[in-house]
Amino acid sequence: MSKIVLARVDSRLIHGQVVTKWLQQSAANEIIVVSDELEQDEFLQSIYLMAAPPGVEVIIKGTESVKAYWENEAAAKNSKVLFLVPDLTTLREMVEAGVVKEAIQVGGLGGGPSRKNVVKNINLSEDDVEILEGLLAKNMEVYFQAIPEETPVPIHKLIEKYKTL
Repeated sequence: MSKIVLARVDSRLIHGQVVTKWLQQSAANEIIVVSDELEQDEFLQSIYLMAAPPGVEVIIKGTESVKAYWENEAAAKNSKVLFLVPDLTTLREMVEAGVVKEAIQVGGLGGGPSRKNVVKNINLSEDDVEILEGLLAKNMEVYFQAIPEETPVPIHKLIEKYKTL
């Protein structure tokens, strides 16, 4: 049975820090990227597949197809998985589906309308705060950490900051 060794929310998905630092830190040998948009775009998929180092399998699935993959194919493997989602909405769906049960690392959420910057790389909206509070209510460990060298910050501290902005 495959095991998620790191569940990470990062709007950039596979990028330099993920490849050079988090793969090594987590000892993952497989990356599962969950993105409905990416699942439909073969060109972008090819770019993400090339970004992964040799020996690391990359699986790109949408929110529905990853559930079947996790229950069937991943269950038949013995992989250490770095599980990447681009946003908190996707994360919530993976938690509700029972795919993600582990601690959740928030590494990067981009800016945009109605989003407030609470710390580098993290911009939250009201919907994001609602999702995070729901995860905390389920007693899930959720924290912010951009790179392994940084000390993890409990997500409730970023929620508190959001509410004062």
